[in-house]
Amino acid sequence: MVTIDTPASLENFRKFVIASTCSSFAPQSYIEDTEVFAEREQNLGSIYVEAADKVTLKKIRDITFVNARDVLGIIYNSKTGNTSLKWRQHSRNNGKVIGEASSNSIVNLSSCGVITLDWVENYVKNNKKD
Repeated sequence: MVTIDTPASLENFRKFVIASTCSSFAPQSYIEDTEVFAEREQNLGSIYVEAADKVTLKKIRDITFVNARDVLGIIYNSKTGNTSLKWRQHSRNNGKVIGEASSNSIVNLSSCGVITLDWVENYVKNNKKD
């Protein structure tokens, strides 16, 4: 497990959640819409979007797609229980991601721009076991 504590945009974290859960079956229009987010019930590895305005769009498989505006936070827990992350808004669409991530989630966080390759390299360098 890797401890995450990094600034991140709402859009990059939204992309991470989609990449980690439903990119293979989500409608392309949902993937491209910056106001569409994925949620999942608690017993399946919960994903919850806290927003001032939220409307349910459609449920596909175990994912409920919602249209959300003025997002205050997102709680993401993987089905395996190996990743538990929270994104909290600091100003408009910018915030901070904190929590624990698996190696698979690190790949998705990096590919979606939540963390940079430099961040990963620094983490590995600083936590190398001699």
